[in-house]
Amino acid sequence: MHRRGVGAGAIAKRKLAEAKYKERGTVLAEDQLAQMSKQLDMFKTNLEEFASKHKQEIRKNPEFRVQFQDMCATIGVDPLASGKGFWSEMLGVGDFYYELGVQIIEVCLALKHRNGGLITLEELHQQVLKGRGKFAQDVSQDDLLRAIKKLKVLGNGFGIIPVGGTFLIQSVPAELNMDHTVVLQLAEKKGFVTVSEIKSSLKWETERAKQVLEHLLKEGMAWLDEQAPEEPQYWLPALFTELYSQEITPEEAKEAIP
Repeated sequence: MHRRGVGAGAIAKRKLAEAKYKERGTVLAEDQLAQMSKQLDMFKTNLEEFASKHKQEIRKNPEFRVQFQDMCATIGVDPLASGKGFWSEMLGVGDFYYELGVQIIEVCLALKHRNGGLITLEELHQQVLKGRGKFAQDVSQDDLLRAIKKLKVLGNGFGIIPVGGTFLIQSVPAELNMDHTVVLQLAEKKGFVTVSEIKSSLKWETERAKQVLEHLLKEGMAWLDEQAPEEPQYWLPALFTELYSQEITPEEAKEAIP
C-alpha cells in the first residue's frame, strides 16, 4: 500500500497556519513590549517622586546616594548625565560630581611627583576629604569612582585599575596593558616587586618582566632600589604605605594649580 503524497492544498493550509501563528506571536511580543514600556515609565515617574522627596538625603548621605544610583541604573537612568534636565536641576548631583572631579584632578596633580600618576583609592579619598574640610558635604569612595568615570571624557589620562581588594587610580596618559596591571597586583602586598618574583609567580621570561618594569620606571610609576640585599627591587610609590599619611605641602598644592 503506497503512502499518498502531500497535496498542494495541504501545503497551502500549513503555510497559512504558520503565517497566523507568526502574526499572533508578533502581536503578543508588541503587547509585552508596550506593557514593559508602560511599567518603565511608571517606575521612572515613581523614581522622580522619590528623588524629589529625598533630595536632601541623596545629596548629604553617601550611602543613601549609592543606593539611589543603583536604583537609577536598573532602568538606565543616569543622574550624572550632563545637561539641564530634571536630575541636574532637582538634585544638583551633576554639579556635585563635577566639583568632586576638579578636586580629584588637583590632588592627583599635587602628588604626581611622588607617585608617578598612580594613587590608591584609599589615599585619594583621604586627601580629598582633607581638602574639603570637616564642614563640607561628605563623599564616599563610590562617589570618587563615579566622578573618575566621568573624567574619562577628558581622554585616556584617567583610569581605574583593580588591585587586590581595592583600586589604583591612574591620572597620567601612560599606556598600561594587562602585563603592567598584573605586575601592579603582584606588588600590592609589599609595595615592591623583583624580576625573580615576577618570573616565579607569573611564569614569565626574564625579558618580559624587565620590559614591563622598565616601562613603569620610565613613566615615573616605579622607583628602583639597586642597593637591595639580593637583587634590585622595583618600588611602586602608590603602594608604599608610609607615604599615605603625608599631607600635601604648600609647594605641592601650587603644582596642582594650572
